[in-house]
Amino acid sequence: MPGLIVKFGDYPLHHGGVGAIRSLGRLGVPMYAITEDRWTPAAVSRYLSAGFVWPTTGTERAGELVAGLLRIGERIGRPTVLLPTDEEAAVLIAEHADALAGPFLFPPVERELPRRLASKQGLYELCVEHGVPAPATLFPATYEEIEKYAGTAVFPVVAKNREAFERRRRPAVAGTTRIADARRLLELAREWGPAPGVILQEYLPREEAEDWIVHAYFDADSAPRALFTGVKVRSWPPHAGMTANAYVVDNPELAAISAQFIKQIGFCGIVDLDWRFDRRDGRYKLLDFNPRMGAQFRLFESEAGIDVVRAQHLDLTGRAVPEGEQLTGRRFVVENIDLPALAAYRRSGYTTPHAPARANGTELAWAARDDMKPFLTMLARLVRPGTRHLWQMWRSRRRAHAAAARAAAAPPTVVAERTE
Repeated sequence: MPGLIVKFGDYPLHHGGVGAIRSLGRLGVPMYAITEDRWTPAAVSRYLSAGFVWPTTGTERAGELVAGLLRIGERIGRPTVLLPTDEEAAVLIAEHADALAGPFLFPPVERELPRRLASKQGLYELCVEHGVPAPATLFPATYEEIEKYAGTAVFPVVAKNREAFERRRRPAVAGTTRIADARRLLELAREWGPAPGVILQEYLPREEAEDWIVHAYFDADSAPRALFTGVKVRSWPPHAGMTANAYVVDNPELAAISAQFIKQIGFCGIVDLDWRFDRRDGRYKLLDFNPRMGAQFRLFESEAGIDVVRAQHLDLTGRAVPEGEQLTGRRFVVENIDLPALAAYRRSGYTTPHAPARANGTELAWAARDDMKPFLTMLARLVRPGTRHLWQMWRSRRRAHAAAARAAAAPPTVVAERTE
């Protein structure tokens, strides 16, 4: 049975989609994907049967997106397993399951649950309801509420967009944003309008924390058919962005906490969870719950050769998911972002005590001996923005040096001393 990578929005350099195409494609599963154009890394993979060029922003009306998916289903011509790579796609599939159930297969998750989990506020409320630790969080409704909060908050604090869909329609912040003091918070808040679409969250100091990830597939009974734990070594942007380097590390305590929470809320499907271990109180705190496959899912594989994408495909097509321990010590590296991340982390002095000294094996996000075109395409698409970024850096430094030279060459200003 084929698989279809479903993605909405303009993010062509997405290694998770490439990983899913390879994972199932290597087993002989016909793979299809929605792509921004014909020259994305996913579109040139040797394991892609066909790509459907469909540029979207992620802000289109739901009816338009559903109709587009149904047209793709007609072109494939046979039942197909859906694999969403973003929250917008995961929410759309859940909320329009009745319309999509004919040509497509996907986990029978409760209609409203993915939207609630993708919402920072919804996730926090679920954590409180089920006793799952999470950073202290405020959901301000007005500027005045932020102003009051600024007078008592312990800085720094973290600002995030409240809803998954709003990050593309009206993003308040570009991403997870660390705010150093009350003055900066109020400066930003003035730009958020009368109804701020943000959450303000307790900052967990990186010196006292460690980032962990859980990837899993849960069946229709919310039972884990594949569950993996790992530790994040580096991310980009540093400490707040996408995983750049991570290791598989056994963590039975975190696995049990995650499985219990997912059982309590009744979720089924693939999940990607971000946890932060707070050394100050010895607790794991849930930061993000992504109700879809994570970009770094290929970090994890069992001794039976199962990852979360293979587990879902097997389960939805009525086959058993082989059991097996995770391959501990395995490493995942995202080539295009790990190099700048490495430089940034060396300057910061951040360490990950639970990361093994040596990897037992390495999975690269882009390069693969049997499928090199996605890697080469990624490099080609990086040239233009990378060159622009270097030019801007060079120009800024040149201006700074010129300003410093002018200041050094200027005659000293004589200030007459006033005598009372």
